[in-house]
Amino acid sequence: MSDEQAIDPAVPPSGTGCVECEENAGWWFHLRRCASCGHIGCCDDSPGKHATAHFRSTGHPVMRSFEPGEEWFWNFATEELYTTGPELAPPAAHPAGQPTPGPEGRVPADWARTLR
Repeated sequence: MSDEQAIDPAVPPSGTGCVECEENAGWWFHLRRCASCGHIGCCDDSPGKHATAHFRSTGHPVMRSFEPGEEWFWNFATEELYTTGPELAPPAAHPAGQPTPGPEGRVPADWARTLR
């Protein structure tokens, strides 16, 4: 991965859910983790698109999936996908019992209609 300077493997994730969705009682489809600062944001299929917003506001280009079983990285600046990368501080994903979409109790019944 060419953007190693954009990755701090020692920084833990900011939590188990999207920071902004948690603050605003929102919901998410999938979660992404900033490889620089650990910020957890929701994917672009989620209503808030907070992972992309985090990149735009901070310039932190590399994020990693925060979904169980997924280890890929995405570079927003170069629009490149990496199937491998450095090990990041645990945990590597949200808790396995946390539903997708989530969080439990805030996902609307018609959530699938919002997916692009």
